Amino acid sequence: MSTDTAPPTRREQILREAARLFAERGFHGVGVDEIGAAVGISGPGLYRHFAGKDAMLAELLVGISERLHEGGRMRIEESAAAGLAPEATLAALVDGHIDFALDDRSLITLHDRELDRLRAADRRQVRKLQRQYVELWVAAVRDVYPGLTVLEARVSVHTVFGLLNSTPHLDGPARLPDRHATAALLHRLARGALAAAGGSAGREGTMAGGAGVRAAGD
Repeated sequence: MSTDTAPPTRREQILREAARLFAERGFHGVGVDEIGAAVGISGPGLYRHFAGKDAMLAELLVGISERLHEGGRMRIEESAAAGLAPEATLAALVDGHIDFALDDRSLITLHDRELDRLRAADRRQVRKLQRQYVELWVAAVRDVYPGLTVLEARVSVHTVFGLLNSTPHLDGPARLPDRHATAALLHRLARGALAAAGGSAGREGTMAGGAGVRAAGD
C-alpha cells in the first residue's frame, strides 16, 4: 500500500493481499490461513500484525479514505503555493483520483461490498473523511466554474467519482492498451463531465437572465 519506492513492509504486503482476496471472493469467503499463504507466512503469524480480518478490513477502508483526503489536501496546498491557476488545481485532483482508481481497484470493490461490515465508529470515520474529500473537490470545481451552485458542484463531483471508480470493470474486452492510455482517457472524461456541468450552469443562467429581460419588457 506504500506510495514510495521502498519495498513494502510485511504489514503492507498483508493488506495488499487481503484487499485482493476480499475483492475477489468476498470478506467471508477468505480465511486467515489463505491471506497468510499469499504472503508466505502461517495464518497464526498474521496475528502478530493484525487482531484479525476485521482489523484488516478497517485499516484498508479507513486507510484509503485518509490517503485520498490527505492527498487531495496536499495537491491543493501545493498548487496554491506554486501560484497555479484553478484549472491546474482541478487537474491535479483529477490525476490523483485516477491514480487511486487505477492502482487500488480492489479497494473500490471492497468499499462497495464490505463497508457495512465495519464497526460503527470506523464506518463513521470513513464517511467523515469521504465528505471532507468531496468538499475539497467542490471548492476546486467552483473555482473553475463559479456559475455552479454548491449543490450542483457536489452532484457533479459525485458523478465524476462514479465514472472514475468504474475501473474495476475495465478488464477483458474493456481493457485499454496500457495504463497511460487509460489514465489519459479517464482524465478527458472527468474534465469533460465537469466542463459540461459548468457550461450548462452558465447557459441556464444566461437563459434565465434573458427570460427576465423579456418578462420585464412585456
